[in-house]
Order: sequence, then C-alpha cells, then structure tokens
Amino acid sequence: MDKLTGKIALITGGGGGIGRATALAFAAEGAKVVVADLDEATARAVADEVSAAGGDAISLAVDVSRDDQVTAMVEQVVARHGRLDIAFNNAAIDIEHEPLAQCSEDMFDRLMSVNVKGVWLCMRREIQQMLKQGGGVIVNTSSIGGYGGAPRQPIYGATKHAVIGLTKAAALEYGRKGIRVNAVCPGVIRTPMMERAIEREPRRKAHVEQIHPIGRVGEASEIARAVVFLSSDDASFVLGESLMVDGGYTAR
Repeated sequence: MDKLTGKIALITGGGGGIGRATALAFAAEGAKVVVADLDEATARAVADEVSAAGGDAISLAVDVSRDDQVTAMVEQVVARHGRLDIAFNNAAIDIEHEPLAQCSEDMFDRLMSVNVKGVWLCMRREIQQMLKQGGGVIVNTSSIGGYGGAPRQPIYGATKHAVIGLTKAAALEYGRKGIRVNAVCPGVIRTPMMERAIEREPRRKAHVEQIHPIGRVGEASEIARAVVFLSSDDASFVLGESLMVDGGYTAR
C-alpha cells in the first residue's frame, strides 16, 4: 500500500462521499492529504478520520468558485508541504431536478460557477504550482452525465461535459511539461447526494439500480480506487483520459 508514498495530495469536495473515500484511499497509499471543502466541519471530520487511521491530513475551508479562496488554498498546501503532487478536483453541486425549460437562470449560474468555473480555477492555480516544481497529476471528477444526455439535469450534464473538455485541453497543453491530467466519470454512486435524491423521489432507487448492467449502484470506495490509479505511476502513460467507472452504463 505505497503507490503514493511521500506525495502531497489535495482533494476538493473532500468532506463526504467520493471525496472522503478518496482521502482515506490516498492516505492508505502513503500520501499526505489536504482535505478541502466548502463545509469546514465535514472537511475537518474527514481529516481527523484519516489521522485516526494513522495518516497525515489537514483540512481547509474553500469555496472553489472564488479565485481568492482557491489561490489561498494552493498557497497553504505549498506553505505546509513545499509542493503539490496530486490534485483531485472533485467539488461539485447537484441542485437541478427539472426539465430544461423549467430551469432558472440562477440555477444555471450557480451550477456553472461551482462545477465548471470551480474546476477551472483549481486547475489554473494547481498547474501554475506544478509548472514551478516540474510536474504533477490532476484528476477531475466528471460523470456519466458528461458523456450523454442527463434528463432533468441538463445543466448539470453540461457542466460535466465541460469538465471533460477542460481535462482534454489541459492534458494536451501540459503533458510534455510533466503534468498528467485525466478525469474520472462515475456512474450512480452511493453517496449523501444520491440518498438526498432518493428521499425526494423514492421510486428512483429501483431505477438507478436497474440502469447499471452490473446490477447495482457503485460505492464511493470504487471511485476512490480509480482515482488512486490515475494519480499513481501505474497510470504513467494515461493522459487526457475520461475513465468510466459506471458498472457498464455507457457500454450499452
């Protein structure tokens, strides 16, 4: 369990779900982890969980849609550890459950601000630091919604398409400079976000299980293992990839 020994890893949206699972997985592989989240309490709880398991972790509060906070986040990582080896840009929101014609402009702006602008702001500052130090790895969270249509989530789906576009462009721009950029595309994963959606519409539970050919929804730990792979030297020749971790959903 030493794929990431000595690496400094930053996770946004690290306070729960996939972010939490990845923080634990990074630490188990030897990385020093920085858990960032809009909710400082949840970030601290995950950092404490990592520390209790014998890992090295700190927490930071950050709104990824604000450049000043993103800049401060990266600066704090470097001030503490001297470098940034791995960045997992995972922070996103899911607040849309309406057909396109019923979505509001405020909803559009909020989703784009966090899910697209937030990823761009993080990548910009992370890449600037990685160029200074001679390289690094970035993994962005997209979704199965980034590959196909997302009924009743058209704006969310558009944001996840945009993440794939940002990922591919950055990979082409910086691959020769020692920075590998990839994305992970989860299917429906058992997270607090999924549980809230099912609370709103209980009948969705059977639906989300049926849409995956594997016959179930995914677990956050399964996405975390994919992120560890993309972040490690095992993926040293993987660049600009959008890795589907979706129980066969997009194979149909």
